[in-house]
Amino acid sequence: MKNILYIVIPCYNEQAVLQETAARLKLKLEYLMNSGKISEKSRIVFVNDGSYDNTWIMIKELHERDSIFTGINLSTNKGHQNALLAGLLTVKGLADAVISMDADLQDDIDAIEKMIDKYHEGCDIVYGVRSSRVKDSFFKRFTAESFYKLMSYMGANTVYNHADYRLMSRRAIEDLSEFKEVNLFLRGIVPLIGYRSGIVTYERNKRYAGESKYPLNKMIAFAWDGITSFSIKPIRMISTLGIFVFSFSILMLIYILARYFTGQTVVGWASLTVSLWAIGGLILLSLGIIGEYIGKIFLEAKQRPRFFVESFLDDEFCSGKNEN
Repeated sequence: MKNILYIVIPCYNEQAVLQETAARLKLKLEYLMNSGKISEKSRIVFVNDGSYDNTWIMIKELHERDSIFTGINLSTNKGHQNALLAGLLTVKGLADAVISMDADLQDDIDAIEKMIDKYHEGCDIVYGVRSSRVKDSFFKRFTAESFYKLMSYMGANTVYNHADYRLMSRRAIEDLSEFKEVNLFLRGIVPLIGYRSGIVTYERNKRYAGESKYPLNKMIAFAWDGITSFSIKPIRMISTLGIFVFSFSILMLIYILARYFTGQTVVGWASLTVSLWAIGGLILLSLGIIGEYIGKIFLEAKQRPRFFVESFLDDEFCSGKNEN
């Protein structure tokens, strides 16, 4: 029996690229169907993440013209990770395997066939990994590589140079649904599932059209969410820093007493001022990091739904309302 494949694509204001993405993916799926690698029930699912342009209108038009396209419309913008999770959890009962990718055509569509081959070999999870970053600017390459090294140092198990281009089997997605955290970092969560996995390398392309949805400030925020969601090392570093500062203060106390008893006391407003600023800055930094963790605990404790599906365009489930 041929396996049913769904391709889930989060979309936020992607009207500039949507038609081209749909056309290329349709050709790829039809080729895979004709070659017998996937079932003719396979589908392309666009997840509209609260776009304010014509993205959802275009998704509905694609579905009306061709049933190979389906769409999920979230009630409001929930961010890329939640939109991706919404797509995976909505279709998990309809597909044998699901591939997630971005809508901007930077992920190489030809890697889909390699992922399916790995799936047929017994892999429940197949990661799409960039073969190189030669097309990136020096700043982009440096910050990206630093991020993966920092995540590894902090104890988060991520796949180097992997974003969210991956294949997951149905049972892998079912296990993914058991993770209930609100602060999502799927690149760190998926490896925790632990099933047999494989890697497919590909050359990442330039964005076909439109603007990047991840400028520098969002990339920094995303990296920080990943670190604080998977590691408590920043708090341990604060403790280590506190011990160091306390030990240094003891040494300074001994030094000052020695100077006092030898009659070499000198009024030093500069050293005092610098010390106060340094200690004050460390205290504020420490409080900020601890506050970040407390804030995450606050969000998790409320257990609010991560997304609401307003409608799902599908032949069997024409519309529905789901929450998770």
